[in-house]
Amino acid sequence: MSTAPSVPAERAGQPANTDELGVATLRFLAAEAVQAANSGHPGLPLGTAPAAWTLWSRHLRHDPAAPDWADRDRFVLSAGHGSMLLYGLLNVFGYDLPIEELKNFRQLGSRTPGHPEFGHTVGVETTTGPLGQGIATAVGMALAERMLAARCNTPEHTVVDHRTWVLAGDGDLMEGISHEAASLAGKLKLGRLTVIYDDNDITIDGSANQSCADDAAARFAAYGWRTLWVDDGNDIEALDRAFAEAAATEDRPTFITVKTTIGYGAPGIEGTSKAHGSPLGNETIAAMRERFGWPDEAFHVPAEVRMATAERAAQAAKTRLDWTRTHDEWAAANPEKAEAFTLGRIPVATKAVEALAPLADEAVAEGRAATRKASGAALNALAAVYPALVGGSADLASSTNTTIPGGEVTPDDASGRTIHFGIREHGMAAAMNGISLHGGLRVFGSTFLVFADYLRPALRLAALMKQPVVHILTHDSIFVGEDGPTHQPVEQVESLRIIPGVTVLRPADSAETAAAWGIAAAKLDGPTALILSRQDLPNLGGAGLDDVRAHGARTVRAAKGEPAVVLAASGSEVGLALVAAELLADRGVEATVVSVPWRERLEASLREGTYSLPDAPTVFIEAGVTVGWRAIAGPRDAVIGIDRFGESGPGHEVADHLGLSASAVARVALATAGAEAD
Repeated sequence: MSTAPSVPAERAGQPANTDELGVATLRFLAAEAVQAANSGHPGLPLGTAPAAWTLWSRHLRHDPAAPDWADRDRFVLSAGHGSMLLYGLLNVFGYDLPIEELKNFRQLGSRTPGHPEFGHTVGVETTTGPLGQGIATAVGMALAERMLAARCNTPEHTVVDHRTWVLAGDGDLMEGISHEAASLAGKLKLGRLTVIYDDNDITIDGSANQSCADDAAARFAAYGWRTLWVDDGNDIEALDRAFAEAAATEDRPTFITVKTTIGYGAPGIEGTSKAHGSPLGNETIAAMRERFGWPDEAFHVPAEVRMATAERAAQAAKTRLDWTRTHDEWAAANPEKAEAFTLGRIPVATKAVEALAPLADEAVAEGRAATRKASGAALNALAAVYPALVGGSADLASSTNTTIPGGEVTPDDASGRTIHFGIREHGMAAAMNGISLHGGLRVFGSTFLVFADYLRPALRLAALMKQPVVHILTHDSIFVGEDGPTHQPVEQVESLRIIPGVTVLRPADSAETAAAWGIAAAKLDGPTALILSRQDLPNLGGAGLDDVRAHGARTVRAAKGEPAVVLAASGSEVGLALVAAELLADRGVEATVVSVPWRERLEASLREGTYSLPDAPTVFIEAGVTVGWRAIAGPRDAVIGIDRFGESGPGHEVADHLGLSASAVARVALATAGAEAD
């Protein structure tokens, strides 16, 4: 357990200069806000206030009057539990976050929630809280900066020229995602990325060395990072020098270990786990006031601090205005670049419909193709008219069909479009979030559906932040066969559907796949997951795709007359339903077959009364868990699915074994129709 140093003599009593005043201000704002809320984490803000103040007052390129300035530096508080540090910074440096909001910390409806939330609080670059996510998201931001600089900067105009800074703690570095992201950043030599490591050796349960013995700096050095040290986290001049060295580094990312004391300045609590996640108490805060010579006034911000940050803001405004003039000149000289890469926001795919129409609405009902291959064709068609589209895979591009023209992103050349994320699904998804949050590019990533479990936390954050990332998830069912139950997803599609804000599309053929890509390209307020087959599926033609776009479903086989039963399925099971319908016809039972690539939209349309299935009992069919389909099935309906793990063997044999054959579907349909007839 770390031992708190005594307050240096020259720092005892009233703070001596603006820097010390600024640091003390951040400390007391955090301590007082947590105390007022009776909830929160004061330890990190107290320990890291000097580093945060030094960075924001001397190095961070930002303008509080324009928090969405495209060429600003990005600051990510990866250790999001220390949110009051960030809220204090935003208030003190002049962002639109009044002191009243700090007084309302963690209260319902406030702009100062327990963990930073993108889109909720001005100046918050990304939602953090789940540890490690901030580091990995920042890697995506730094990568986006580098890729856009390669695309947009010209000998005459530099319009992309900023850095990404991260404040991370012990917990961030313990999480596996930080390893994934740091390795990728080192490989790509993201020289404009700096991680400031709050090395206080304390977790909630006590000393960090109870569970962690690794040398963090050595680990990052092994990943290819430059490593620097600041032995005293209160030494502003040493911090200043380290940040300046990091800012001068272009050939690799920088990792700065800053030795701090958690809860610094809180008598009897500093340096212990007691400072981590509980209010300090009024007596302790009173002792802090005496120790630092701080006024009794709660939420006090000295005039000297306000004046210093106002001067910094005035300088920043001039820098931004200079950049704006440069940007306007660049846009006038390079109209195609300016249209393709809308700096600071996601470019719109204006030509997506035109590019995808031949693959969707004009598709013919003949032949067979895996939807992963159809997705590859749609992706390439979209890439041809959407220069901002970039992405890659977790080392599976040839299997997920996600290679697009334009070359690869390499350590020495970021002008390519294909990113090799490596076998790092979680890190890939978080980096995708960072690329999206940065603006200027539209990103996709791919892996096998079963491995969506690895990336789910980052996808959840994408949904929370309404980021339009596209996840291409192939090998979507037990039909992967011989790979066995470890690789046969049965619960994954449903688990994705229950994340609020995620659009889950499981197309049945090439036409629906192209339509799904059109839906994804047009969606700018949340993530999309495309669920795709490895095996070939029959092409069903382009009729009814407008119904898919509007209502999530289309009729692919109409009954002759009134149907006795409806077979409603998604993905590969639509082909199965069509064969079953023919078997039923041979028995004199007419069936309508409905493809449901977008179940959530179908549910909404059924609730709203804008779409209806034929008035007959319905058999819902999907090669996965049945719980979601049972929720929409009525008393006269049936559900066919898989509520168990699969088996290893040829895909169709496994399907037959698990009750997913045309004859099995026909038997259930006959029983369902018979029950209705009675």
